[in-house]
Amino acid sequence: MATTVRDAHHYPEVGVPFFWPLAFAAALQEATLASLSKSLKFLSEVNETQIVRKAPVWSTENRIALELRTLTLRDFSRGSGSPVLILPPYAGHSSTIADFHAGQSLVATLLEHCPRVLVTDWRSATRQMQFLDIDSYLAEINVCMDELGGKASLVGLCQGGWCAAMYAARFPQKVQRLVIAGAPIDTQAGEGAIKHSVHSLPMLFFEELVRLGQGLLPGAFMLQGFKSMHPVQQFAQKFVDLYEHIDDPSYVSRFERFERWYEHTIDLPGTWYLQVISRLFKDNELAKGLFVALGRRLDLKHITCPVYLLAGDQDDITPKEQVFAAETLFGSSDVRKDIAKGGHIGLFMGRKVLRENWARIGQWLTRTP
Repeated sequence: MATTVRDAHHYPEVGVPFFWPLAFAAALQEATLASLSKSLKFLSEVNETQIVRKAPVWSTENRIALELRTLTLRDFSRGSGSPVLILPPYAGHSSTIADFHAGQSLVATLLEHCPRVLVTDWRSATRQMQFLDIDSYLAEINVCMDELGGKASLVGLCQGGWCAAMYAARFPQKVQRLVIAGAPIDTQAGEGAIKHSVHSLPMLFFEELVRLGQGLLPGAFMLQGFKSMHPVQQFAQKFVDLYEHIDDPSYVSRFERFERWYEHTIDLPGTWYLQVISRLFKDNELAKGLFVALGRRLDLKHITCPVYLLAGDQDDITPKEQVFAAETLFGSSDVRKDIAKGGHIGLFMGRKVLRENWARIGQWLTRTP
């Protein structure tokens, strides 16, 4: 049964675009050579982005600073100074969201203000990693911080945001400044799709996903969950748009670039995933001050460094209330709040958000406390 389910997720959308030509086969018999060529180009593009699924690549030059079990620490630095460590989301997709493309790179934006920028490149979990938990990841973030001299500013994106908050509460003396972007600090605040899904489904459902993944939560499962939030767009409209613009090289290039990141998934340790669902999203232990990490109960009031909170005004994954709850939960007397135009993914790679909101954050990170 497990093999069947996993195989079914290996080609999740072949049925949508590939059967289209059959629906208008009669019309194709009379089509011009140009129309036939357009259809073939469309099918070729679908094959590359939906089936082949090449791994996304980093846009900005970097070197590997550390190789750890859960992550590769990538160093993008262009000079000396106080280090800034970006913690990307660990939610089924590649960490390259932090360095998506020239002109759409959070790394490049921060480098304009901060000469030392590093990123945790999360590894896809293997069967040997199935029992790793949240402590396992916090411990290796701590190794990275020690490698950077024992103190750095943390920039947490989505899941990386609550992870950064955990670390700052556990090791407050090591965090110079803290940026929380699109991260659920209080998972009970506001109304979001994730909150609704987690509370409407029993824990047994999530445990069954891990069982089907043979100890892991396959990234393909998460991808289908994200797509089901916008089914018309993900299973039909984007292919209609691609077909209509298949002769536009600029459009096709943008489609390829995003799909290469979106369709290429990474797996998560089952133990880690079930902890997140149960203790963070169902029980809200971090906001309640009940979560124990690396042997100590985390008190968010211990976070006293300057804090910058960034939320998206149309974010249906992490509503702004879940982000801005940190203002009262944290112990910092220096908290800034900022709202960006757009949704969840755009919060980390949108051109306007990077040019405006993240540029302000870059300037803020360089200020002397």
